[in-house]
Amino acid sequence: MASTAGITAWIRTHLSFQTVFLIIVLLAAALRFWALDLKLYHHDEAVHGWFAYRLLQEGVYVYDPSYHGPFLYYVTAGMFALFGDSDLVGRLLPAVFGLSLIPLVYIIHRLGYLDRRQTLVAALFIAISPELVYFSRFLRHDIFQLAFTLLLLVALLLYHRSGELRYALLAGLAAGLGMCCKEDMPLILLIFLSYGIYLLLSRKVHLPSQWKRDAVLSTLLFCGTMILFYSSFGNHWEVLFGQIADVAFIQQEGLLAAINQTGWYQAVEHWASMHGICRICGPWFFYFLLLILYELPILILAVMGIIQFIGKDSTIRHAIARVWGTDRRASPTTAELVERSLVQIRGPKGLQKQEEFMRFSIYWLLLSLGAYAYIGEKVPWLVLHQLLPLIFVSVYAMTQRKAIVAVLFSIFLILCLWHVAFVPADVNEPVVQVQNSEDLRTVMVLIDNADTVAIASSNYWPLPWYYRGERADKLIYYGSALDAGRLTSLKADMIITYDAESYESLPGFTKKTYKINYWFSYYDNENRLLEYYVKRDGKMGSMNFDVFTRIPE
Repeated sequence: MASTAGITAWIRTHLSFQTVFLIIVLLAAALRFWALDLKLYHHDEAVHGWFAYRLLQEGVYVYDPSYHGPFLYYVTAGMFALFGDSDLVGRLLPAVFGLSLIPLVYIIHRLGYLDRRQTLVAALFIAISPELVYFSRFLRHDIFQLAFTLLLLVALLLYHRSGELRYALLAGLAAGLGMCCKEDMPLILLIFLSYGIYLLLSRKVHLPSQWKRDAVLSTLLFCGTMILFYSSFGNHWEVLFGQIADVAFIQQEGLLAAINQTGWYQAVEHWASMHGICRICGPWFFYFLLLILYELPILILAVMGIIQFIGKDSTIRHAIARVWGTDRRASPTTAELVERSLVQIRGPKGLQKQEEFMRFSIYWLLLSLGAYAYIGEKVPWLVLHQLLPLIFVSVYAMTQRKAIVAVLFSIFLILCLWHVAFVPADVNEPVVQVQNSEDLRTVMVLIDNADTVAIASSNYWPLPWYYRGERADKLIYYGSALDAGRLTSLKADMIITYDAESYESLPGFTKKTYKINYWFSYYDNENRLLEYYVKRDGKMGSMNFDVFTRIPE
């Protein structure tokens, strides 16, 4: 106990709050930017990089809900234009947006919604969270969406404090850009909106006199941002309005048919069908398993935080009591009524602001957990939208002792982080999903040494990304397996096939099999989850290339 007190005293003497926060920011930056191209692109990263490259080279982009919103493609194409197209450059903006979460937390602190301990621990957890770091080094839409979500929250808090139009516009812009990332952003907006309605009805917040003007202008910016991006900056209005402008089409097919041609309708239709067919499905508790696997200290502290909050919050206790029929509250006294009125007039300040922020964070967390448990598509990057409110809840009532425990717990997070993000090998972890294998480096060396390569398979990603531009000339894609005689007559130096549609042998060629990509499947390991948790040695699924190399004559 004495040693703990001594360490705390030394920290207080030598390290100010600002210094510690800056150290955390630098740590987060190092973890996000160091060796960004250490691992090959994930399957989805290769697709996203290729679309952004094609947009830069040919000016071609049309919204397709299968590949989510347009924001990623435009900003990545811009990065390629400035710094060249490479794995590292493609991951720079995800790292920047992932890092931006920490300064935004600092603003929440400055507004009085987090105290110093809460701010430092929340920043530390964001800095070293295995999943937040992993997906900050990953060219997917979710880290952009998460940053816009937190920016929206900060903008709303700033608007509540000042009532200034600029913050209402910032909120509209953040919401619009978030909508340009992924189709689950409406869920975030509904959570924020519903809690805002609760605050207004309970008179915990009051709108400024000019709120109608601010709401209209913010909404216009929100809609304008989406119109700009989803129309491909005016090049594809049909994504927004279908063929409504075509009067003949309306007369022949009807207005509903015209609406069905829009990107908005297709997005809803596509993702509703994905929920129904269970394309990448998992149990309802899929994300809890990820949190236990990678974020266990944060999860434990969050559970403690919820229990502590419920114990202190009379509103929640009485609501629970009413549900169970055990509420025996007496009528409030005159003094209590006066105090409640004063709280409503003053608004949430000091500790009241922190309590209200925690109430909102718990609400945000529980609704997110419930929604993503229900949604049929279970993929690891969606855990981010549950992890951020989880971190805020985990720092509730952050006493000195609890903060020290959180720092000690961080060792677990760092070990998990290092394994999933910085081991240059095929790691057996569910967070990687369909990661391209390190075996492909050998395959690409073989391709580089060949003059002509025939790809006789429909499973050929990430080759279009790694062989783009002039390098693409040596690869010929046939889209499917061909007759063996036709293949051998192609005069190719190398033939690549998908092993499930391959050949025992081809005359004149040697054959070797390499992994294309790999994944961890819950269903392959559900009977030994505890053993896997300790050993990380679960069964690994993979897709494979058969590489046929011509024997020199």
